[in-house]
Amino acid sequence: MRAVIQRVSKASVTVDGEVISSIGNGLLILLGIEEIDTEKDIEWLSKKIVNLRIFNDDQGVMNLSLLDVDGEAIVVSQFTLHAQTKKGNRPSYIKAAKPEVAVPMYNKFVAQMKTDLGKDVGTGIFGADMKVALLNDGPVTIIVDTKNKEL
Repeated sequence: MRAVIQRVSKASVTVDGEVISSIGNGLLILLGIEEIDTEKDIEWLSKKIVNLRIFNDDQGVMNLSLLDVDGEAIVVSQFTLHAQTKKGNRPSYIKAAKPEVAVPMYNKFVAQMKTDLGKDVGTGIFGADMKVALLNDGPVTIIVDTKNKEL
């Protein structure tokens, strides 16, 4: 499971001209799921994200977590995070989970985030043509992969 985590001042997801999720201060999380991902990956990644100290404290030091700042989150499924570009110029997505695996895992991840964060979490619509808008704060962008845990 791979996540691109962006600290945002605001973010939104629009599908067919309708805003389906929007947040203020918080995190936009782009989530890529592999066939080999497990419930342990979901639990580890969710806890890692809500506890990452990437928000500024009173001294301007990144020392506060999403929980500390009472921030919001949006989770958007993005299979292209598992693109393989070793051969040729057309990325291969063979490592990305098929929808029958990815959709339940995505839903479980969102539910875990809600539990760990203690509030609702915005989402995209799996498989839809989404327009994601964000105002990256910092900018701060972190990539976390459960297959390469840096504890």
